[in-house]
Amino acid sequence: MKKPDLLAALKPVIDAFDRLAIPYYIGGSIASSAYGMPRATMDADLVADLAIVQVSGLVASLQDQYYVAEAAMTNAIASASSFNLIHLETMVKIDVFMAKKDAYHQAALARRLTDRLVDDDPDSVVCLASPEDVILSKLQWYEMGQRVSERQWLDILGVVKVQGDSLDKEYLLRWSQALGICDLWRRACSEAGLRP
Repeated sequence: MKKPDLLAALKPVIDAFDRLAIPYYIGGSIASSAYGMPRATMDADLVADLAIVQVSGLVASLQDQYYVAEAAMTNAIASASSFNLIHLETMVKIDVFMAKKDAYHQAALARRLTDRLVDDDPDSVVCLASPEDVILSKLQWYEMGQRVSERQWLDILGVVKVQGDSLDKEYLLRWSQALGICDLWRRACSEAGLRP
């Protein structure tokens, strides 16, 4: 998959979220590539604070260009889970996770950053998870996967190494403790040569 495919698949979704005032951020490997070591990815992960009253407008905005199921959206909202969209032209899959209402996830949503996915492309402006929240999210996924995913771990180390001392270590320590992944955060710092 080429980067233009990813942008082509993301742009209408981002535009619809913006038009409908749906708070969101891009996480996953797209965000870890933006802040750390770039790698190819076959899909996109978004976190969105989607309300039930916005579903019909979102479906109407996307149904011509995506495989989209309204029932999957409403179920995802009700169960605080996820749904996916498939961009018909590129077949890129976009996983949309519902923003959880707990303190950490609301903090992550509030800390999202606006940036360009492509430096010289003003049409590639999106909201990304902060580098700290990319690390915390990937540490959680790594933990949930029984700590075996080398890809997740390399993504984490890439962000820690590239961002280095610019990271908000106080925030990372506080939330890694609250989320039960402090040992992984300390390990990532040790392997990346960073003092936690």
